[in-house]
Amino acid sequence: MTKRGAGMFDPWSELMNVSHRLDNDTLAMLSYSSIRTALPIVYMLVMVISLPGNGLSLILLLFNTKPKTPSIIFMINLTVTDLLLACFLPFQCIYHWNGNNWVFGPRLCNVVTVLFYANMYGSIMTMTCISVERYLGVVHLVRTNTWRKRFALGICLGMWVFILIVFLPLELTDLTYQVHDLNITTCFDILKKDMLPNQAAWASFLFTLFFILFLVPFFITVFCYIRIVLKLVHSSEHFSSEQKRRAIWLALIVLLVFITCFAPNNIILLIHMISRLFFDKGIYAAYKITLTLSCLNSCLDPFIYYLACKEFRKKLRQFLRISISSQTSFTEFRRESFLTHRSRSGHQWDPVEMQSL
Repeated sequence: MTKRGAGMFDPWSELMNVSHRLDNDTLAMLSYSSIRTALPIVYMLVMVISLPGNGLSLILLLFNTKPKTPSIIFMINLTVTDLLLACFLPFQCIYHWNGNNWVFGPRLCNVVTVLFYANMYGSIMTMTCISVERYLGVVHLVRTNTWRKRFALGICLGMWVFILIVFLPLELTDLTYQVHDLNITTCFDILKKDMLPNQAAWASFLFTLFFILFLVPFFITVFCYIRIVLKLVHSSEHFSSEQKRRAIWLALIVLLVFITCFAPNNIILLIHMISRLFFDKGIYAAYKITLTLSCLNSCLDPFIYYLACKEFRKKLRQFLRISISSQTSFTEFRRESFLTHRSRSGHQWDPVEMQSL
C-alpha cells in the first residue's frame, strides 16, 4: 500500500506503519542534497550571530538596564527564546548533514521541534506586545507603573502556557519515523495521521497556527506602528527628530522580520494545507526552506532592542566604550613595554615598527 504525500502537517495521509511505503516525491525530498547542505549553513549562520548578539543583549537587559519596564520584560523574554533555539540548532545541523537521519532519540526530537515553533510564534507574540506597549506610550502617553510591569510578566507567562498547550500534540507524540527505503530515521519530516484524532482537529490546529498565532498579531503590530509613526510625524513638541527617526527604523525592522522571517513560512503552510485538502498535492520542500528562514529573526532581534530601548542603547554604548578603552590600554601597555625593552637594549625607536603595534 502506497503512502501518498507524506509531509509536515499532513493530516490527510494514511496512518503509517512498517507495511506502508512512502511515495517517490517524499523519498526525493528526503534525498535532496541541496536541502541537506543549505539548511545547516543557515542554522550555523544563525548560531554565529545569535549566540553572541543575544547573549550580550541578555546580560545588558537583565543586569544593567533599569528600571525593568514592560518593554524590557518583553525583550528579555524574546532574548531567552532566541538563545534556547540557538543552543539546540547544532542537533538540527547534524540531522541534515547525516542525510536527514535523526540519531538523538524521540524525546530530543520533540524538544527541538517544539523549540522551533515556540521560537517563531513566541517571537511573533512578543513583538506584538512590544508594539502595543510602545503604542500606549507614544500615541496615548500612558506612563509605566508597577501594575503594567506585573501585567507584562503575566502576559509572558500566559503566552508560553498558551503556546505549549497549542503544541501539546507535538510534545506527546513520537515525531520520529523510520524510512526503510533510505535506511534513515526522520525527525518531524513525516507525521502520523493519528497525532490528532480527526480531520476537524487538524483543521483547528492549522487554523490556530495561521490565524491566531500569526495573522492576528501581524495586523495588530502593523496597526500599532502605523499609528506610532503618524503620531510622531504630526507631533513636533513632544518628540525630537532623533526619536522619530529611531521609531521609523524600529517599525521598518519589525515589519522586515515579519515579512522575511515569519510570513513566508505561514503563507506556505496555508498553501500547503489548501493544496493537500483540495488537490491532494503538497509543497513540503518549500515549507521546509521557509521554516528554516524563520530562525533568522534571532539575528535581527538585537537591532530591535537597540532601537526600542533608550537604556539598552546607553548600556551598549558604555560596554563598547569600555571594550575599546580596555583594548587601547592594552595596546598602550604593549607599546610602553616595547619602548622600555628597546631603550634598555640600546636600540633606537623606529616609528614604522611602532605603527605596527
